[in-house]
Amino acid sequence: MKKNKTSRTILSQSTLALLIAYFLACMIFQPAKYITQSLNGISAWAFNVLPSVLPFMFFTKILSNISTIEKATQPFSTVTTKLFKSPAISAYTFLMAILSGYPVGSRMIADLYLQGKITKQDAFKMSSFCSTSGPMFIIGAVGIGMFHSAKIGYVLFASHIVGALANGLCWRNLKTKNGASFASSLPPQTDKPTLSDIVTNSTLSILSVGCLIAIFFIIIETFSPLLSLFCPPVKGLFEGVIEITKGCLSLSALQNKTLSTILCSFVISFGGISTILQAITMLNKVKMPTKLFVFQKLTHAILSCITTVLLVLILHL
Repeated sequence: MKKNKTSRTILSQSTLALLIAYFLACMIFQPAKYITQSLNGISAWAFNVLPSVLPFMFFTKILSNISTIEKATQPFSTVTTKLFKSPAISAYTFLMAILSGYPVGSRMIADLYLQGKITKQDAFKMSSFCSTSGPMFIIGAVGIGMFHSAKIGYVLFASHIVGALANGLCWRNLKTKNGASFASSLPPQTDKPTLSDIVTNSTLSILSVGCLIAIFFIIIETFSPLLSLFCPPVKGLFEGVIEITKGCLSLSALQNKTLSTILCSFVISFGGISTILQAITMLNKVKMPTKLFVFQKLTHAILSCITTVLLVLILHL
């Protein structure tokens, strides 16, 4: 058993090394092309992500350290406990996540865990419905900016929210393999972070997001010869699985708007590998298993996709 595990580790490391060598070779032989892609990724981060996400990261960090937030969310305790089997504060986390978008929800879950306000099991459950995109991206960037249709934007946003809530119901009974609860929460932090700490943490978090977006713009470009072999819908879906913004942009250009809307719904709720890595970077403090989080995002994507199909049939898009 140990030999098999060692062999799998060596194989995965060798595969990763080959991929990195391939990325480096592409950049060495065509530096101008990949510098342009890196700049495109940075531009997408600077003009779309930074203005909307950074303020939310800053203010939600302050709010999560205010004890009155727990009192304000108490009225929701019955709903969240019965529906999602999670604490009352998960309602506030979901609201902030759905308003601000990726990766604010994951950041808040990690903060609440470190403050001792939720357990590790609570954090794992909450990640199933509190890792969401926001209206500025879905309605503004995708609906109006890419599809040139606010109606499609609202359909995608509604599907995304319904999918997240349904996903929370699916994962409400999440347990460890042996059926026991996860480790209890850490002791509450006694020292409140200063304004300087909050600014520093928020800045570092948003910079890590920008770094990942730029890197994944480059990665998509390295796979462009392979992706060009597929039909446009499959190509756009693959791009979206890697990086959400680029995938939605490609899918919105399809002639069949019904198909492109449904595929975009999947891409937005899955988030793409780039967004998942952003969330995992923040959820590392909770020791969130990557496989579990990816599976949660996949079920969210499927549920959102089903909801989109129903709305498209009802609204005749």
